[in-house]
Amino acid sequence: MKILLLGKNGQVGWELQRALAPLGTVVALSRTGPSGLCGDLARLDDLRATIRKIKPTVIVNAAAYTAVDRAEEDRDLAHTINTEAPALLAEEARAQDALLVHYSTDYVFDGSGNRPWREQDPAAPINHYGATKLAGEHAIQATDCRHLIFRTSWVYAARGRNFLSTMAQLIEERDSLKVIDDQLGAPTGAELIADVTAVALRQAQQDSELAGIFNLVATGETSWYGYARFIADCLHRQNVPIQATLDRIQPVPTTAWPTPAKRPLNSRLDPTKLGNVLRLQLPAWQTGVERSLAERRNFTKPQD
Repeated sequence: MKILLLGKNGQVGWELQRALAPLGTVVALSRTGPSGLCGDLARLDDLRATIRKIKPTVIVNAAAYTAVDRAEEDRDLAHTINTEAPALLAEEARAQDALLVHYSTDYVFDGSGNRPWREQDPAAPINHYGATKLAGEHAIQATDCRHLIFRTSWVYAARGRNFLSTMAQLIEERDSLKVIDDQLGAPTGAELIADVTAVALRQAQQDSELAGIFNLVATGETSWYGYARFIADCLHRQNVPIQATLDRIQPVPTTAWPTPAKRPLNSRLDPTKLGNVLRLQLPAWQTGVERSLAERRNFTKPQD
């Protein structure tokens, strides 16, 4: 198996380098690569030439335009990276009889309702980022290439900037915090996403019918407020000095923090289909968060 991995330095891409390595030869690219190879999704002609040069049997696209608020103004670039580039990847995958793995988002839904979204539920994004990601899904499907599209949400990792790392730092440094409590989802670790992707690729080698859209999230649900409180509790149990104790983290509604892009209130995704198809028991969201916080300490503690 020859795997072309795009977005190698992102949260998911970083973990994918580890998870995919045992499966075959991995050519991992950031925006620029060695020997003139291009992993920049904004440079479509160069990207196409790179794929034709590498001739992968699997393309894993972990790159995306993810600046949700900035996408409201930077619409053309968001569309190029999130819609046009996946369409190109799908065209090349079909031409080379390769499997395309692509990551999408809970933001394809409008955030209404009181249950987790299933794969077949009608999509109706409420911001431009979500609209470009949904258009990317449709573009991939329209080419009729073999594909696996994993919708995920609230992605975090021990490294990089994300809610977990930002909130942990704020809890350690500030004596009080206000956190949104009316948006619901499941924090999902980049490590889990990468490991499940590897399992799916192994199974796809044996089952040529494995394809389609799957929700890939940890199980359970919480709000950003509940997530922050869990982080504070974990840090306390790990003997990390904190300023914002549980009683100093206060809930606020989404309306208290206006943003250029609207956020869905219901970001819950139902991973039942994925668990059944891959015969996996996906872990509770708390498990990965606690592990990542412990791992984060290794990045931040002073060296001897």
